[in-house]
Amino acid sequence: MPTPNVFLHKPYLESEVPVAFRETSMNLIYVTDRAISQKVGQKYNAKRSSSMAYGVAKVNFEAPSLPWHELVAQSNAPKRTVDLSYVLEQVEELGRYPVSPYKFNQVQGRLAIDKSVKEKKQRHENHLNHIVNEQLKVSTNKDVVLFVHGFNNTFEDSVFTLAGIWHFLQRQGVPIVYSWPAAAGGITGYLADKESGQFTIFHLKETLRALFNNPKIENIHIIAHSRGTDVVTTTLRELVIENRAARGNPRQDFRIENLILAAPDLDFGIIKQRLMAEQFGPAFGKITIYTSQEDSALGLSQWLTNTISFGRLNTQDINLNEREIFKSTGNVSLIKVPKSKGFIGHDYFHSNPAVSSDLINLILYNAKPGSEKRPLINIENNFWLLNKDYLITP
Repeated sequence: MPTPNVFLHKPYLESEVPVAFRETSMNLIYVTDRAISQKVGQKYNAKRSSSMAYGVAKVNFEAPSLPWHELVAQSNAPKRTVDLSYVLEQVEELGRYPVSPYKFNQVQGRLAIDKSVKEKKQRHENHLNHIVNEQLKVSTNKDVVLFVHGFNNTFEDSVFTLAGIWHFLQRQGVPIVYSWPAAAGGITGYLADKESGQFTIFHLKETLRALFNNPKIENIHIIAHSRGTDVVTTTLRELVIENRAARGNPRQDFRIENLILAAPDLDFGIIKQRLMAEQFGPAFGKITIYTSQEDSALGLSQWLTNTISFGRLNTQDINLNEREIFKSTGNVSLIKVPKSKGFIGHDYFHSNPAVSSDLINLILYNAKPGSEKRPLINIENNFWLLNKDYLITP
């Protein structure tokens, strides 16, 4: 991950990193419903598993014997003198939930999960939260950063992406990767991944319920990319409906401070009917959507489906009524980002130093759009422009 512009403006400092994390390697918690791979050197593949596993993935750098002080120095450099490519040193699976669908019984006309299954599920939820809490103990803040990847991403891709983001978040909070069975490959790979995105919904709900039940977590920040935005928004929509039906308050009960949708591969028409129409936004602290007209991957998706892609949205695509809804919601920001260097231009949320800087200032400092820390240019109401020179000079 290139050095974000923010660290050319204000240095990446060792003193800002919790003492326990001042080493080159990073331990990221993961949850996955990918199948176990039989291939040497690969832990999980693109096939589906009916049981959800969790564990810890250890990420390091290919540079031999890279000392911590050198990593800090390279984290401030616009042009690096050391190769900071990632390597996955170890993947340790620490537990596995019961196979779903869970066995259930009818008790006095009501459905209930089988007692033995429920007990096993609870043990794993407790164990997963114990792993989270061990990292929370040594973190300065008590937040969780949950990343859900997109189409054609392997398990390794998802871990490496969050490793870079978490490192530049000054290793604050607990990083958790939710890796669903994407990267099927082949001509029909996109369609296969899209279906796997629907398959994974139940398991992501189980993961989020576990985190919601952990009182030691203060805030949850969710970063979803590409097809992962559909996985996340569908999951959250169901959880919000469930919570409100039980007379809960999802804003308080979920404690999701940031919901970040990067290059969302979503049909804007469906967004309007499934999310806006159901007052989805007030369930969260802030919703930030990064869009780009130069995103070729979403351009292809838009052409194939003959729809307006949320990730390529322009202000003229939104009618007056919809603009008023965005304006009245208050906590939704749509940010137009500059053209990225890559041909596809789809991974800009971590590969573009201007965009990654905005992401960091949003999560670390809770900075408002248009403020000194987030110098975005207001287009109108909730629509903002992110300049390519964002924070590049003091």
